[in-house]
Amino acid sequence: MKIQLIEAYKQPKNYSIYVVITIIILILIALCVLIPITIKNKGEIAKESQKQDENAIAMNTTNSISEQTPTEEEKNLPILTETGMQNISNIYCSEEKVAYLTFDDGPSESVTPLILDVLKNNNIKATFFVLGSRVELSPELVKRAYDEGHYIANHGYSHVYKQIYASPESILAEYTQTNDAIRVAIGEPEYQSHLLRFPGGSRGSAYEDVIQQSIELLKTNGITYLDWNALTGDSEGKKTKEAMLQRLQETVEGKNSVVILMHDASDKILTYEVLQDVINYLTEQGYRFGNMYDLIK
Repeated sequence: MKIQLIEAYKQPKNYSIYVVITIIILILIALCVLIPITIKNKGEIAKESQKQDENAIAMNTTNSISEQTPTEEEKNLPILTETGMQNISNIYCSEEKVAYLTFDDGPSESVTPLILDVLKNNNIKATFFVLGSRVELSPELVKRAYDEGHYIANHGYSHVYKQIYASPESILAEYTQTNDAIRVAIGEPEYQSHLLRFPGGSRGSAYEDVIQQSIELLKTNGITYLDWNALTGDSEGKKTKEAMLQRLQETVEGKNSVVILMHDASDKILTYEVLQDVINYLTEQGYRFGNMYDLIK
């Protein structure tokens, strides 16, 4: 019996099962620690990815809106500063030869589109002193002129002298009525041309006194005015292109800066017919073509 006990004691113990159990326990402990961390990290990564996606979407949306929404400059919304006022006042003092093509009394369905075509073909931007009553009849023509970069200025609403020149206040009222019509036509509720041409001009008429009285009232409302110092005579009864071109040459001679009076009313088809000759002559004389946007920023 004693020998058997000694033999039993001498037999090696089987530790392998303990090693396996220990390893399993360590693995379970590791899993308990690592799984929550992994889940947390995955959640944080997912949140970060979602945040980046949302930021990207927001940025794309902002860029898209920015691309679709024109800036004030892209809208061609004039802003009359003190510098702009001085530019208009000193428009005839340029040492450079500059010609400003201006058209009164429109728009009209029969003449204005033809004039716009000629200007477009020559890459020239003009100024249209529109009548509010005509704007309401042909808003699409005003919109086209505006979209093509021409300056849409104001010529009053009625062109009825007794009505517009009844008082300084009536002059302002006609300007405002026309400005409202322009806004609707071009689809820009903030548009303000800041520029009026008095029907018949600011000097030499029976209404000169009331016109002069209105100038300060207009100025306090952010409005200046512009006459002309050259013309084709299309409102003086000139019956041929040759006569109109001759009148232009007479009134342009010796001047560096010229503001040329023409008309795009429905009975001024001859103005369209002579326009290319007018452009050619001015170009040959070394004039560049200016636009009121050059002066009223």
